[in-house]
Amino acid sequence: MTFPLTWLYVPGDRPHVVAKALACGADVVVIDLEDAVAPDRKEYARAATADLLSEAQPVPVHVRINALDGPPASADLQAVAALPGVSGLRLPKVASPDRITTVAEHTTRPLYALLETALGIEHAYAIATAHPSLRGISLGEADLRADLGVREDAGLDWSRSRVVVAARAAGLAPPPQSVHPDTRDLDGLAASCAHGRTLGFLGRAAIHPRQLPVIERAYLPTQRELEEAETIVKAAATEQGAQALPDGRFIDAAVVAAAHRTLALARRA
Repeated sequence: MTFPLTWLYVPGDRPHVVAKALACGADVVVIDLEDAVAPDRKEYARAATADLLSEAQPVPVHVRINALDGPPASADLQAVAALPGVSGLRLPKVASPDRITTVAEHTTRPLYALLETALGIEHAYAIATAHPSLRGISLGEADLRADLGVREDAGLDWSRSRVVVAARAAGLAPPPQSVHPDTRDLDGLAASCAHGRTLGFLGRAAIHPRQLPVIERAYLPTQRELEEAETIVKAAATEQGAQALPDGRFIDAAVVAAAHRTLALARRA
């Protein structure tokens, strides 16, 4: 089992930046054909991306296509969906499950839905279970913030929890956090990642390589967490069923399962 923690977005109309991104250590590189590309550059971005991904890449590469309710999305799918270098397709502004099933009919690539509107949040579980090709859901917080009229960051926490719960209920991986837009505010990024981790997110999207090590550090288990997990797993191996550890902590099957997840996450490093 792999645990991607960093998802680096790069604009599709800047192939030299994409080439650098492939070597910067991100777990997944996401080539963006949507928001990061101006309307008059869409065709060039599509062609440049298709050229680059005509061959397999050294790291998983996803392509974020344009919104599914517009003509560019069809052209994007036709150009990149079957290419050897494409590991997944990210679908923006998904508001209903039928959008997933429509795309799934035209590609065998894994799909990832971005929920960026109030309607998308309301349909989170239906979207998460729309088709076996859907492998993950996550938030697009900039658009969602605008749609909801949210002024403070805490105003998004209910939507964040809704997506985390929907992903878990659907048997999907925990969603990664949305991007932190200030690429120089690394302290703010670290604090935001710590908050996201408490909500159940796993990893985060980034828009600059300098954000990657901050995200990874925030989401990998600490030394204390590793020691606690090892203690729990060792105790469970010697005595079956619920029990109390010498320090007074009570453990049962759920606690043991969480400890195994912590150790598995640490091994991916």
